[in-house]
Parts: sequence; C-alpha cells; structure tokens
Amino acid sequence: RAKDVIIPAKPPVSFFSPRSPVLDLFQGQLDYAEYIRRDSEVVLLFFYAPWCGQSIAARAEIQQAASRLSDQVLFVAINCWWNQGKCRKQKHFFYFPVIYLYHRSFGPIEYKGPMSAVYIEKFVRRVMKPLLYIPSQSELLDFLSNYEPGVLGYFEFSGSPQPPGYLTFFTSALHSLKKDYLGTVRFGVITNKHLAKLVSLVHSGSVYLHRHFNTSLVFPREVLNYTAENICKWALENQETLFRWLQPHGGKSLLLNNELKKGPALFLFIPFNPLAESHPLIDEITEVALEYNNCHGDQVVERLLQHLRRVDAPVLESLALEAPAQLPDPPLITASPCCNTVVLPQWHSFSRTHNVCELCVNQTAGGVKPSSVSMPQCSFFEMAAALDSFYLKEQTFYHVASDSIECSNFLTSYSPFSYYTACCRTISRGVAGFIDSEQGVFEAPTVAFSSLEKKCEVDAPSSVPHIEENRYFFPGVDMTSTNFTGLSCRTNKTLNIYLLDSNLFWLYAERLGAPSSTQVKEFAAIVDVKEESHYILDPKQALMKLTLESFIQNFSVLYSPLKRHLIGSDSAQFPSQHLITEVTTDTFWEVVLQKQDVLLLYYAPWCGFCPSLNHVFIQLARNLPMDTFTVARIDVSQNDLPWEFMVDRLPTVLFFPCNRKDLSVKYPEDLPITLPNLLRFILHHSDPASSPQNMANSPTKECLQSEAVLQQGHISHLEREIQKLRAEISSLQRAQVQVESQLSSARRDEHRLRRQQRALEEQHSLLRAHSEQLQALYEQKTRELQELARKLQELADASENLLTENTWLKILVATMERKLEGRDGAESLAARREVRPKQPEPSGTPQLPGSSPPPANVSATLVSERNNENRTD
Repeated sequence: RAKDVIIPAKPPVSFFSPRSPVLDLFQGQLDYAEYIRRDSEVVLLFFYAPWCGQSIAARAEIQQAASRLSDQVLFVAINCWWNQGKCRKQKHFFYFPVIYLYHRSFGPIEYKGPMSAVYIEKFVRRVMKPLLYIPSQSELLDFLSNYEPGVLGYFEFSGSPQPPGYLTFFTSALHSLKKDYLGTVRFGVITNKHLAKLVSLVHSGSVYLHRHFNTSLVFPREVLNYTAENICKWALENQETLFRWLQPHGGKSLLLNNELKKGPALFLFIPFNPLAESHPLIDEITEVALEYNNCHGDQVVERLLQHLRRVDAPVLESLALEAPAQLPDPPLITASPCCNTVVLPQWHSFSRTHNVCELCVNQTAGGVKPSSVSMPQCSFFEMAAALDSFYLKEQTFYHVASDSIECSNFLTSYSPFSYYTACCRTISRGVAGFIDSEQGVFEAPTVAFSSLEKKCEVDAPSSVPHIEENRYFFPGVDMTSTNFTGLSCRTNKTLNIYLLDSNLFWLYAERLGAPSSTQVKEFAAIVDVKEESHYILDPKQALMKLTLESFIQNFSVLYSPLKRHLIGSDSAQFPSQHLITEVTTDTFWEVVLQKQDVLLLYYAPWCGFCPSLNHVFIQLARNLPMDTFTVARIDVSQNDLPWEFMVDRLPTVLFFPCNRKDLSVKYPEDLPITLPNLLRFILHHSDPASSPQNMANSPTKECLQSEAVLQQGHISHLEREIQKLRAEISSLQRAQVQVESQLSSARRDEHRLRRQQRALEEQHSLLRAHSEQLQALYEQKTRELQELARKLQELADASENLLTENTWLKILVATMERKLEGRDGAESLAARREVRPKQPEPSGTPQLPGSSPPPANVSATLVSERNNENRTD
C-alpha cells in the first residue's frame, strides 16, 4: 500500500490574543462553552472559522465590544472549523461568523446586523436590558414619540417583588429580539398607576401597543393566552412604522428591489451612532414623517410633535384609545430667545455644507450666553433677516466699515450632534455686510444682487424656482402653513421613507449621485422606479426639517419643479485633444449645444456594431475643420441625458446644426453609415441659407461674396478629398478584380477536386462491395475445404482398412493354395491310412484337411475385414 500524500491538518492556534477579554476556545470545546454559560447571566458566543475573511474582520470589532462590556457579559469565541472539535461535529453552519447571545436560560438569539463594534454593543445592551423603565411623563413622551413602535406593560411592584405576568412580558421582549435582530419594536415598563392611566392601562399585567395614526391596542387577554410568544407575535403583526432602517449586506440581495417595488422611496443617508443617547437629526426626520402622515390632524400626534420640538405644553391629559379630549393650544413662541438652523456662506473656511445647528439668538446685556437645547425655535418672520444674512446667492462680498460688532462665537466647522450659540442682529435686504478677518469675527453680510454683465453664448436651461429657494427669495410669504401636514393622503405619489447609515452604506449614496468627497455624509434622494427617474436633494443644502419638507413638497405637486438627476462619468478622464470629442452628462450642454455644427454618435460598449464605425468618424473628423465642426460621441450606458435627447437604438447619429439646435436631424436608419453618405448628410442639413436668421436678415453683397469664396474653398477641398477617395476606390476595384480572378480559379480547383472526390468515392464503394464478395467467397471455400479434408480423412482411414483386408486375403489365398496342395497329397496317403483307426475331431469350427486351425486373432481380423467390405460396398 502506498503512503498517504495528504498532509494532516495542523493543530489550531489561538484566534484572539492572550490579553483579549474574549475567551478563545480554539479547539472547538463546545461542551466547555455550555458549561460556563450556565454560570453567567448574559453570554455572547462567537463562532468563527480561522480562514474566513469576515471572521478575521469581525475579530477586532468583537474585541472592542468585549473591552467595554467584559465586566457584565461573558464573551466566548469558538473555533467551529477544527475537524476534531465538538463544535464542528455538532454544529453545521452555512456561513461564518455566527453570533449567538444567551440571556440566562433564554436563547440563542442570533445577531445578523452589521459586524461593527457599536452595533454589536448596542444589540448586547438590548439583550441585557430588553425593557426600558419609564418613571415620568417626559420619558413616556420620549418613548411614544420615537419612530420605532413601542409596547408598554404596566406592573405593580408594591405587592410582590415580581408581579404576575412580569416574567412573561420580559421574555416576550427577548422573543422580539430573536425574531427581529434590528430591534424595531421597543418594550417598556410602567410602574406608576397614574402614568399608566394615560395610556389606558388600569390593571396590573396589561400590555399596550402604541400606534401613531391607527388606533392603539391593548393586548386581548380574554382572546389570546398570555404567553411570551403570543405577546411578541401580536406586537409584530400590529406594529406601525414611520420609516424603516435598511441594512443591505452587500451580496446578492433583493432587499432594495422589493422596497422600490412598493412605490416612490425617499432614501436618507445619515451618520448614525447606535450608542448615542440622542439623535437630533433623526428627531427632525421623525417630526417630518409624523407631519407627512398625519392625515386627520390627530391631537395625540400634535402633542408628540410639540414634544419633539421641545415646546412647553400642558400636562398630557390622556392617550386613551378613544378620541382624546381637546388639548389646549400650545403657548405662543416667544420672540427671544429662539433657535433655528441656517446655512453658512461659501467663503474661505466656511462652506455651505456646514450648518449651525440650533442657531440661538440671545441678545442680553451681559453678552452672549449659551442656550439650552430645549429652547423653542424661531418662526420664519423672526429669522428671515438672519437667513438672508447667512445664505448668500453670490460669492461677492463687500467690506464695509462698521463700528458695532454684534455677531460672534462662530466656528469653522460644526457637528450636527452639537449645539453652538451665536448672537445675530437683524439686517435688512440691500445693506452690505463685511467680514472682519483681523478680529476673527464674522459680521453677518447680506447679498448685493447684481446682474451678470457677461452674456453667455448659449443660455443655461432655466429651472422653476424650488420651494426651498422661495423661502429666501420671498421672505414675506407665509411658509409656516399646514400644507405639509397630511400630505401623504393628498397625493398619488406617496413616499416610503427609508434610513441608511452613511458610515456603512455611503457607496449606495454615491451611486445615487452623492459627492464622493464630502465632510458631512448626509444625503437625500427620491427614487421612482415606475417613472424611471430619481431626484436628489442639493448637497449644498443642509439635511434638516425645512429642506426635507420642501423636497417632499416639490416631488408631490402635480407639475414637479424637481429635475431628474443625471448620472454621468467623470469628464476629466477624457482628454480634449482627440479628434472625436467624448461627451459626458456634464459636458453635453457646452459641447453639443454650443455655436458649432455637431455630429453626435450614440454608442455603448456592449454594442457590437458601434466599433465598426470608429474609422469612419475618425476620417470624417480629419476632413472637416475643427474650428467650425465637432465630431463627438457619447456612451449612453454610463451617461444619462434628458429624455428629449435620448435614442431608442444603437448606434444612432444625430446632427445639431449651428444656431439651430432645435432643428436637430437624425441620420436615416436605412442608409449605410459611410463617409460619402455622412458628408452628403452634413452638407444637406448645414446649409446656412435655410437658417431662420439668414432668411430674416437679407445678406449683403460682400457677405455673399465672402460666403461664396468660403463655400468654394469648402467645395474644392471636398472635391480633392473626393478625388482621393475615387483613386482609393479604383485601386480597391483593381484589387477586387484580382481577388475575384483568384477566387474563380480557386472555385474551379474546388469543383475539380469535388469531381475527383466523387469518383474516388464511387471506386471506394465498388472496392468495398468487391471486398465483401471476396470475403463471402473466401468463407464459402473455407467451409468446402474443411468438408473435403474431413472426407479425405475418412478415405484415408478406409484405405488403411482395405490394405489390411488385402493382406489377409493374400494370406487366405496362400493358405487355400497350400490346402489345395495338401489335399492332393492326402488323397495319395488315404489308402495307406485307411488301415489306421480314425481319431475323433474336436467340435467347433471345421478345419480343412491337412491344415491346422487359424489363430484367434486371424479369425477376428477376417471378421473385421468382412465388415469393412460390407461398409465399403
């Protein structure tokens, strides 16, 4: 037996460092993991394979989470790939890594979220404390105004340390985490009887499911059994979501496709920290979603909106299932102090993408004082001048001397999760501001609107002003109306709102049109699959409540002023000195619609016919003057264009004549794309006499002469080119004749060879038939020879027998002759013997007189000879 050539597996080594707080069972000791799990309250099991790249990437994240929670949670890593370990023998995972969490005896709860330390830590903390304790009305409002659906349970702990049903409710929260790893349903506990009455909970053990727009529900204990599985199933089936978090895993998935099929979708990419205690941007998005879906003006929703806006309101009366009592109107917002969000101008270190979150105006005698986060917002009328001061439409600044400096405490960069204080004074329109760079103080400048003196050759496409632009152009218009409230029920283009973490999924935002290099990763886009278009919020605008509402309103109106976002390739990668100009989405306007004749080719890399036209267009670009004519092409697979400039087949050629771009002509589809045809097509449609301007203005004699000379020069140039082409055509024709003669001789040789082949095939068939006949004759003769040989063998045997018989006959004849001779002698002696007495003869075979009896073998031989004679006869 040959020796094994397979190297045995190397023994496993430790996956985590010895100083790591993670207990590494690198030999797959699953039984030991089960043993130590019984003594810990919360355990995280990390099943890994040492060769798995995702396991290696998640190792640092697990170690980081373990360093923060090792005093409360037991982190255990198990090598589930070692073939001699029990984990490999008992567990059969289809992917790695796998994370299981156990809360005492409950589990496993599998974690399927992003392999990031903050997300893992957040999920572990949710497993550690699946219930939120709500002791006050403020925290109750925080719980109910959250975008995630909430389930509340009321339990009285005064009678017993563990009231009836509490453990079941606790287990139902763990069941929810087991079924939904995103943890979209939150579970809370109320112990105050008066606080429980606000959500219609009277009896201990009651469970309440809060819904913003539909009727909230109480768990029907008389219909369903009070079990953890039933409570979890009831909450998940009846939940109501404002918007969803999407976490595509990066592989082949239909997650985004299934969501886009439901209708137009608003994707919001925001930087999200799961461990942060507050998320101001998500609160603003929640406020937008509540107003957008509040179709009936529910008072409970209005109260939650007031709480989100940090507006002081009277004590909550009731959030009962029935129609709540009419709440008194909230108090009017005071003029000062107030908070708002504005956009900084684009100048030096300031950028329009940086925004001052909660710009607090606090004009006091003692100077600038920081304001609290819960300060009410200013109305538009109160902040119109401040917005005009900070939002600059042009990059023109005027340095005007001033004695009073009232604005200060501005920073060069701002974080959306921090709050800064600034003191601003009101400046009317038309008054110029200044920037005092020496003192480092930013004085709120205003815009000095001026018209551009330089007139462009081709005007840029005009756009309808957006609603968010109207806020700055027309400050007198009341923008605080309730047109946005309940908009989802008044339009056929209802939006589904989705949130994505820009720290993890910014690649999707870049594919939708977000800038690749940006300091603040905030982006909003509306994707409408049915209309095959999507729109993006201007990246220069801050992502906040006002801009989101305006963006949604612009999309919802009948004639939307939003423009379809066009995705194009980078124009910097195409050099401009080539004969054929490469057009992209960004350069289409300046290249195609400028004051030149432009011949544009639409192509795509997957089009097999398009590369065959390259030499034609290169020769055309060499023949035409580059100062008055442009030969261009565009890759429509990588560059979007407005619908009026798209084509339905490839390749397609469009001609845009000079000064008459609206009279663009398509090259005929039934005409071959050749150089003479293209020249004829261009000359026919670029005739300046058909221009409307030339028809309106009568040309002068000098103009006509110069035009005639120019046309004559063009004609002579084209005639020379045509002569060259004719010479090439004649040479090609001669070559064609030679090739045809060679082809004819080759065809004759081919016919001759075919005839010879047929003759050879006929001879081959005859020879094959003759060979078959000879084979049959050979077999017949072989059989005859075999029969003849058998007969000859028989004749030989018979001849040997005849020879033996002949010998015996000779012997018999000789014997008979001797007997005859002996008879004669006997007769002579008879007389002499008569005197003698006669002796008796023996019985048996008669014997001749005077002869002795033949031997026994001789008699037998005679018998066989007789038999042979009879057989021969």
